[in-house]
Amino acid sequence: MTTIYSLWHIYDRDGEEESKYIGDYSTEENAKAAISRLRDKPGFRDWPDGFEIFENVLDRDGWTEGFFSYAEAAQEVGQDEK
Repeated sequence: MTTIYSLWHIYDRDGEEESKYIGDYSTEENAKAAISRLRDKPGFRDWPDGFEIFENVLDRDGWTEGFFSYAEAAQEVGQDEK
């Protein structure tokens, strides 16, 4: 089992979530070091608390239950109200 640490920068801008994938790292310490390198860069310095590290295991499904679109969800909500 190989664990990796995925680094993202996620923040709310004008009511919309913005996200940027930064990279994958072999240790949590390496991901934190990347945050230290990027925190003062343009854009990132405006949202310094937007960095998030996600622990993942290679060769394992991360999303297994299917999905639906926002349009499908809105349609379901509309049908429930009738």
